[in-house]
Amino acid sequence: MERDLTAGNEKKVMLQFALPMIVGNLLQQFYNIADSFIVGRFIGPEALAAVGTSFALMTFLTSAIIGLCMGSSVVFSMFYGAKDEKRMGDSFFVAFLLIALFTVVINLLTYVFTDGIIHVLRIDSSIRSMTKEYLVVIFGGICFIFLYNFFAAILRSMGNSTVPVICIGVSAVLNIGLDLLFVVGFHWGIAGAAWATITAQGVSALLIMVYTLTKVPQARLSRNNMHFDRALAKEIAGCSALTSVQQSIMNLGILMVQGLVNSFGVSVMAAFAAGVKIDAFAYMPLQDFGNAFSTYIAQNKGAGKTERIHRGIRSAIQLSTIFSLLISFIIFFFATPLLTIFIAPDQTEILRIGTSYLRIEGVFYLGIGLLFLLYGLYRGLGHPGMSVILTVISLGTRVLLAYLLAPVPAIGLTGIWSAIPIGWLLADLTGLIYYAKKKNTL
Repeated sequence: MERDLTAGNEKKVMLQFALPMIVGNLLQQFYNIADSFIVGRFIGPEALAAVGTSFALMTFLTSAIIGLCMGSSVVFSMFYGAKDEKRMGDSFFVAFLLIALFTVVINLLTYVFTDGIIHVLRIDSSIRSMTKEYLVVIFGGICFIFLYNFFAAILRSMGNSTVPVICIGVSAVLNIGLDLLFVVGFHWGIAGAAWATITAQGVSALLIMVYTLTKVPQARLSRNNMHFDRALAKEIAGCSALTSVQQSIMNLGILMVQGLVNSFGVSVMAAFAAGVKIDAFAYMPLQDFGNAFSTYIAQNKGAGKTERIHRGIRSAIQLSTIFSLLISFIIFFFATPLLTIFIAPDQTEILRIGTSYLRIEGVFYLGIGLLFLLYGLYRGLGHPGMSVILTVISLGTRVLLAYLLAPVPAIGLTGIWSAIPIGWLLADLTGLIYYAKKKNTL
C-alpha cells in the first residue's frame, strides 16, 4: 500500500494520498460527535458543556504529541524519498524513544494537576465535578493517542494512508457501540462516554501497531537500527519539536478562547461545544489535505525534485480553494439543522448562539484552508519555524481580539467569533508574502 509521491500527476497523487487521511479523520470526528450526541441527548446540556471543555483540553494536551509524530514523519518521508532505508530505520527508533518519553511525562502531569487545570479553565461550578469525572478517565487514553499517531506517521511517510483509515474506522464503530452500551444501557453517565472513547482508542492503537510491525519490512528494526544517534536525534527534534510547538500554540489559543467562552455561562458553553464539533468536522479535510501536502513536499524534497514541488503548490491551492468554498456554503445555510444533531430543537437560545458562531466563522474557511497548506509547505521543506510564526500570528490575533472585544457590550460574543477568521487571514497574508520573497531559496 506504499505510494511514491515523487512521480505521476501532482493533483492525482495528492488526492489519492489525501483522501484516505480525510476519510479517517472524518471518522474520528464522527465518533467524537457520537460522544457529544449521546451525552447531549441522554444526559443533558450540562454534560455536553463538560465534554466540550474536556475536548478542547485534550486536543491541546495531545496536540504536542501529535505534532512530534507529524514532525518526525517529515524526516521519515525525506529518507523514504531519498531511498535511504538504513537511516529511515534509525529515525524510527530514535523518534519512538523521544516521543514515548514525552508522552509519559505529559500523562503523569495531567493526573497530578487535574484540579488546577479545571480551575484555570474557569469551568462553571455546576459542571466542575462532572468535568473532573470525565477527565480522570479520558486522560488514560493519551498513551493510545501516541501509539496510533506514531505508527500512522511511519505508514504515511511511505505513502500508505489507507491502513490508518481502516484502524480508525474500526475504532469509530466500536466507540459508537460502546457509547450506547455504557451511557444508554448501563447508565454510567459522562464517565461511560469517556470509557467508550479510550477503549476505542486502545483498539485503533493496537491494530495499527500490529499491522506496521508485521507487514512493513522497514519497521522491523534490526540491532543496527537500535542505537541512539545524537545527530539524528537533533535533526528529528529540530523538526518535530517545532511542529509540536506549532500544534500546541494553535490549541493553546483555542483553549484560551474556551476559557473566555466559559465565563459566559453554560448556555454559551454548550453552543460553543456543539459549534466546535461541527467546525472541526467541516474543516478537518482541509487540515488533512495540508498534512498530505506536507508529505508530498518532503518526499519530493528528499528526491531533489524542486520543479515538481512548485507544480504541486499550484495544484494544492486549486484543490483546497474548491473544497473550502463548498464547505462554507453548506455551513452557512445549514448551520441550525446541523446544530440540532447535538442540541434539542426546544433549546432555542443555545441554537441561536451556535448558529451565530458557525455563520460568522464558516464564511471564511478559505482562510483556514490556505493556512493549513502553508503549514504543510514549510514543514515539508524543513522550515517548521515558519509554521510556528504563522500560528503565533493566527492565534495571537484570535486571542487578543477576543479578549479585547468580548467585554464590549455592543459586541460581546460576536467579537470572539469574528476574531478567529481575522487571525487566519493575517497569517495567510504573512505566509504568502514570505513565500513570494523566498521561494527561490527555500
